[in-house]
Amino acid sequence: ILFAQPHNFRYASQTGQSEEHIRTFITENTEIVGEQSLTPEIQLRLLTPACRFWREKPDLWPFQDPYWAIYWPGGQALSRYLLDHPEVCRGKTVLDLGSGCGASAIAAKLSGAAHVVANDIDSVAAVATHLNCELNGLEPIFSVTDNLIGSEPESFDLILLGDMFYDEALATSLHGWLDRCIEIHGTRVLIGDPGRAQFESHVIRQLLHQQAHFELPESVREENYGLTCSSVWSYRSEV
Repeated sequence: ILFAQPHNFRYASQTGQSEEHIRTFITENTEIVGEQSLTPEIQLRLLTPACRFWREKPDLWPFQDPYWAIYWPGGQALSRYLLDHPEVCRGKTVLDLGSGCGASAIAAKLSGAAHVVANDIDSVAAVATHLNCELNGLEPIFSVTDNLIGSEPESFDLILLGDMFYDEALATSLHGWLDRCIEIHGTRVLIGDPGRAQFESHVIRQLLHQQAHFELPESVREENYGLTCSSVWSYRSEV
């Protein structure tokens, strides 16, 4: 199983670049941010208006779209919830699915999780997560760049999903896979989402119970086209 493996990084670069090159690129083209989010105690390397590629032509960016370089509001709510309720993670094995910058994985580790796996299919996100772990005084979190959705479920106690319901097809595939994780292993699932249309209209929305609701800081509202709040939901499987 994933959390029994001895190394902390199952790295499969889609870029052809070395991990060290990617680390240098991220360090030179992001800014350390913390105070303007729901989790000021977590520092992250993100794209900000002060960064070159905030203004640069998108086709000059050398990697996949940098979804990892934004601290999405669903992820912020989920991370805040974990920090406020460390008992949710304490002693547990945790998967942060679609981990991006790694904030929720970091929050789980800070909350006492026994083992955390950060999963994002973008190998650059995995490098960014390790840099963000260093910023927060943590050993690198085990990172996996395989697509786990639809795979044979691992025996995680808790699966975290922040802002993963932005596409209807993805939401549907997640729905079926999460049901299998719950059926086979009794996994608990927590979802962070600011109320995006694809999330609110999907059938999975009927299976969720709200755990927490947060007002977003003004700067986060501006970066996310006026979204004002974000919530954390517990997923109750149909199985």
